[in-house]
Amino acid sequence: MTNDSQPQRPPLTVLTDDEVAFRDAVADFTNGEVRPRVQEMERAAKLDPTLIPKYFEMGLMGIQVPEEYGGAGGSLMMVTIAVEEISKADAAAAIMVDVQNTLVLYPILTYGNEEQKRRYVPKLCSSMVGAYALSEASSGSDAFAMQTRAEQKPDGSWVLNGRKMWITNGAEAELFIVFATVDPSKGYKGVTAFLVERGFSGFATGKKEDKLGIRASSTTELIFDNVEVPAANVLGPVGQGYKIAIETLNEGRIGIGAQMIGNAQGALDAAVAYLKERKQFGKTLSEFQGIQFQVAQAATDLEAARLLVYNATRLKDAGHDIAREGAMAKLFSSQVCGRVTSLAVELLGGYGYTKDYPVEKFYRDAKIGAIYEGTSNMQLQTIAKAILR
Repeated sequence: MTNDSQPQRPPLTVLTDDEVAFRDAVADFTNGEVRPRVQEMERAAKLDPTLIPKYFEMGLMGIQVPEEYGGAGGSLMMVTIAVEEISKADAAAAIMVDVQNTLVLYPILTYGNEEQKRRYVPKLCSSMVGAYALSEASSGSDAFAMQTRAEQKPDGSWVLNGRKMWITNGAEAELFIVFATVDPSKGYKGVTAFLVERGFSGFATGKKEDKLGIRASSTTELIFDNVEVPAANVLGPVGQGYKIAIETLNEGRIGIGAQMIGNAQGALDAAVAYLKERKQFGKTLSEFQGIQFQVAQAATDLEAARLLVYNATRLKDAGHDIAREGAMAKLFSSQVCGRVTSLAVELLGGYGYTKDYPVEKFYRDAKIGAIYEGTSNMQLQTIAKAILR
């Protein structure tokens, strides 16, 4: 029996049948709704506003939210799958889904009281975009060196003053989880989380950043000028914002890992398609052993990164602490994504360096993975502490 007549072995998977069906549905959605918009969104450096309602209709903006609050009742694994699939077409388009699920809904569901959940979660699942506001001009990796202040009034409400930077979804969001310090003398123990609506008096969106990659995803400054926040909008206990921030970022790093493996897969798929068609010296580029070996190594590295991301996701769904595993997943997936997308550009030669082919965009979109939601050095620090403590 020849190799050609042997049955094809199905691809290995760590997904359940339901997860595979969900992945296929998101892939169809991505190919039908996201992919046709990518070039125009990239050119305009703006997410197509007609795409956002489709995210809600597809149930992608409340994947792991219990059905009683209007969500899909899914898992973090399903969030990872969705973000990975959309990122195969455009990581910038996937970021809105990622942030909504991991950085906005997760902390409200975990730390919010019942009134807050009833008031905001159904809206976040059906029509309201959210954002997470931690970083400032002088507090990036040192997140708790923030200058944004919250002062309590006699009636129990709070007044916020300060500025936030690098806020994903800042242009589209209607609800912001904002971290401010209520007592600078207490350091990180003074940090508190607030639920701030766009319509609150004194709130404004500032500069929109012009970025290297993920251009369709809005990244803005937020301005708080005596913004009055009701006492009912404090998320979690006063002074416990640092805990909320850390736990939320642990889950958020899985989302970044999903972006990176999806982005890398998109670049590799585009490169492989090109290699099978492009001919040099009388044969396709895919027939050259030197190129075959490079593709094989890239695919192997990518599969290892995917398994790290999936493993961290499974552990989180099972209720385990994933500080170390999440850091490993984000660190390695961002490194692999950088290598794979760089290789994809090189495999296409001069064409890879032009905007006529998608690999240059995948390459630019890869860089942010080593920066946001904790730089690579911060991930290394987290991993080292877990091992050497």
